[in-house]
Amino acid sequence: MVERNIIRFGVSIEEKLLGRFDDLITAKGYVNRSEAIRDLIRDTLVAQQLEDPEAAAFGTLTMIYNHHHGDITDRLNHLQHDYYRNIVSTTHIHLDEHNCLEVIILRGKAGLIKSLADMILSIKNVKHGKFVIASTEHNLEV
Repeated sequence: MVERNIIRFGVSIEEKLLGRFDDLITAKGYVNRSEAIRDLIRDTLVAQQLEDPEAAAFGTLTMIYNHHHGDITDRLNHLQHDYYRNIVSTTHIHLDEHNCLEVIILRGKAGLIKSLADMILSIKNVKHGKFVIASTEHNLEV
């Protein structure tokens, strides 16, 4: 078991802001402020790490498109073959007779996979999409 040194510190905050924060963390299921603050700190540190385009990263790209419009299926297949080293997995779901949901798991340098996600999302007839990126760095305390 890893020994962790816990440091207690005080924070000055306006009452209304703290009340809103307490409401938020209760709604999200946190048992205390400390856990919520630790998650906020980790999230900020990861975001800062991912500003470096050379940082190791992974992410998920979720998108919805109508496969009957244009050559979208061919374009997606070509991009996925061109970037097979960065695309770990793809899940394709038929939502109805026209619409598909696709989730693509990406891995690589942050700058490259962000660009790849942008390329895919900009393909004509992608109705909606969202890219979520995370760090693979191991220097975040847990």
